[in-house]
Amino acid sequence: MVFTSNPLSLSVPDPFFESWLRENGYPEIIDQHTSTAITTSTTTTTDASSITNGFFISLFSRIFTLLSLFTINPFSKLTNDDLAAQTPPWTTIFIGSSDSYSFPLSVSQARMRVQENVKRYARNYATLFVLFFACSLYQMPLALVGLISCLALWDVFKFCSERWGLDRYPIIRECLIRVAQCVAAVILICSNVQMALFYALGVSYAGMILHAGFRKLASCKANSSW
Repeated sequence: MVFTSNPLSLSVPDPFFESWLRENGYPEIIDQHTSTAITTSTTTTTDASSITNGFFISLFSRIFTLLSLFTINPFSKLTNDDLAAQTPPWTTIFIGSSDSYSFPLSVSQARMRVQENVKRYARNYATLFVLFFACSLYQMPLALVGLISCLALWDVFKFCSERWGLDRYPIIRECLIRVAQCVAAVILICSNVQMALFYALGVSYAGMILHAGFRKLASCKANSSW
């Protein structure tokens, strides 16, 4: 379905029309209209001003828009239903073709893209985080050993708790849990597991922001065939 900029412009103001599009699942129309409107405005401005001034204005505008991506809260619209939804196909939907990407031409367009794409591809981003974390552990064998040691420690504690019937002695059980937590924390810190986690979070977050900001909004109706 293709709309003009505002087919009800004689009776409905643009802000209300855009709000209606958002609420009814057509953010891709706002995204497309924003790109067209800003491109037309930029072309008109370039014809009326010098090429040099237009180049620097466009350059600084793009730099500002790119930096603004990292000031956006990408999880503001994320819900539990988005995480429980089916994972979109990686090649046809998540990655798409080269035509599926474009530079966001304004901060508002970048914000809309990031928030909407994070909702749609939340499970893909979560999978990428797990993959990056696994790669970090592979590059840091000591962190991998530390993580496995902590998991083994809690398995041993659970086994001993059931074997010795520690449920009948809640005070002793609580003390042992605190001791096990301290030991696990020391193992994680000494094996630099927190660094592996930090690297995975940093890379996956940057990748998510850049992908969500540059990925055009695909039609929700077209994606319903997942």
